[in-house]
Amino acid sequence: MSTSAPCTVPFETTIHVRDTCLCLHVQRAARALARRFDAVLKPSGLTNGQFSLLMSLNRPQPAPMASVANLLAMDRTTLTAALKPLERRGLLRNEANPSDRRSRLLSLTEKGHAALQAALPLWTQAHEELDKAVGSAADLRSGLMALSR
Repeated sequence: MSTSAPCTVPFETTIHVRDTCLCLHVQRAARALARRFDAVLKPSGLTNGQFSLLMSLNRPQPAPMASVANLLAMDRTTLTAALKPLERRGLLRNEANPSDRRSRLLSLTEKGHAALQAALPLWTQAHEELDKAVGSAADLRSGLMALSR
């Protein structure tokens, strides 16, 4: 057993990381925004994640699962888990791709379109309020998009 004192990171470094770490601040902001939009969307029966997922399926043609996973920055396993409750509620269809039976195509049902339509005014109002509160929302959006590429 070693008797030497453990090497420790100075507390000042902890304070520096707390105050400057982009990852920490983006994670905190993401959690706060998620909670805010969950509360706003609650009357529609959707969470913010479900709203984003359904909105990603609002396309003229069924969406390949890989395309949706990429857009939402999710792995396929996480996406599959997120789809199941929406499928059970009849908000989307998850069907084999006729041209490649190994891949899946996702599309909204009428009920899914109705859910989006009910949630959209709630999302729009909350988003307008956030854009005003943030001030430079366009710059923030642009920077976040650059980071997520």
